[in-house]
Amino acid sequence: MDQMFFGRRAVLAGATGLAATGLAMPAVHAQATAGLKIGVIAVLTGPAAALGTHLRDGWMLGMKHLDNKLGGVVTESLVIDDELRPDVAVTKVRAALERDKVDVMVGVVFSNVLAAVMRPITENGTFLIGTNAGPSTFAGRGCNPNFFTTSYNNDQVHSVMGQAAQDAGYRRVFVMTPNYQAGRDAVAGFKSRFKGEVVDEVYVPLTQLDFSPELAKIAASRPDAIFTFMPGGLGVNLVRQYRQAGLANIPFLSTFTVDESTLPAQGEAAEGFLAASVWAPNMDNEQNRRFVHDFEGQFNYIPASYAAQSYDAAMLLNSAVGKVRGSLTDKDAFRAAIQAADFNSLRGNFKFGTNHYPVQDFWLCKVEKRADGKFQTATVKKVLENDVDPYAAECRMR
Repeated sequence: MDQMFFGRRAVLAGATGLAATGLAMPAVHAQATAGLKIGVIAVLTGPAAALGTHLRDGWMLGMKHLDNKLGGVVTESLVIDDELRPDVAVTKVRAALERDKVDVMVGVVFSNVLAAVMRPITENGTFLIGTNAGPSTFAGRGCNPNFFTTSYNNDQVHSVMGQAAQDAGYRRVFVMTPNYQAGRDAVAGFKSRFKGEVVDEVYVPLTQLDFSPELAKIAASRPDAIFTFMPGGLGVNLVRQYRQAGLANIPFLSTFTVDESTLPAQGEAAEGFLAASVWAPNMDNEQNRRFVHDFEGQFNYIPASYAAQSYDAAMLLNSAVGKVRGSLTDKDAFRAAIQAADFNSLRGNFKFGTNHYPVQDFWLCKVEKRADGKFQTATVKKVLENDVDPYAAECRMR
């Protein structure tokens, strides 16, 4: 999810805030002798800082597991707080490129920030590995030879819920999202695979706090299920009020509404609600078990997909730098090494399509209460396998 707004505040001013995470590692700005420099772009200011914190912490844990080396080369991570302000992000990115001479950029939570920094980074001849924002803009005709992403195309996750609703045999679904572009895109993604009746299509302001009128509409329309994309604080309020209104018997299908960023605030109100994702903490493979165990041990919270996708980016670059023996001067060779994606992803199946977006599996997940009383999402079933995003055919890179 690369849209607005999260209620859990993690006020971290930038690289200097790393000490607050409790992660024991060298200071990220101090290693002047580092062989490589990686710029890590994340929003670490304001209500959306929770997402950037997940992203940053996932990257830093990956680097700790790699002994702060990529492909055996000592590596310095320069954390850049984009402040969720495109103009600020461009200024800081240009400084990292021109003054700090970073070799690769990774990160970016929000699509508007990605759109702003794409040209300054890639036209400099620098590679950008996105770890969350995945707009269609750069998946189709705007695909870029110097841009890869370890997340997904934004449309795909919403379409997963459309397919899940279709597979479950639901005939009538109530749809509700915020009234801005991402909300309308979510509805389009859901409808691309759901072939039943949308009994109502409701758009609410991004400032919505009270969902009583909408909940009354849901109760009156008696749908087989609801689909909602309601990020951050909107999602926290909606989930709580949905449960309080006695509507939990109507299946709650969502994207970026119940996940490890919002569950600490939603708690039991979200139990049993459904989400779509490329990854969940309970995925049963060796590297994921280690990642989740060590992440919780270091940071004392359950990682969300933002963290997992950043960790994967560290492992991807470790493999790529190793393939070119630590030399990034041959851009074509380094690009081919990244494209090979020769690493074990936390999510299992992972490879890059021709547009440098992943070809991967998508899962239906459910919120569950763990033995320790904390809540997390857990996989229910695989909905899409080796899925190619819908814009890949428009990309002219071959």
